[in-house]
Amino acid sequence: MSKLSNELLLESYYKAVDLRLHEDFIALIRQEIERRSLHLVAKSS
Repeated sequence: MSKLSNELLLESYYKAVDLRLHEDFIALIRQEIERRSLHLVAKSS
């Protein structure tokens, strides 16, 4: 995941949540977001 830009990483996280992908996969993305000290913004539906 280190080759993904910050923007693409965040987009991937939101898309994975929207598609209700496996929670372990979402957790991996979230860990990388936290490792990079990025901030998730609550998306309104």
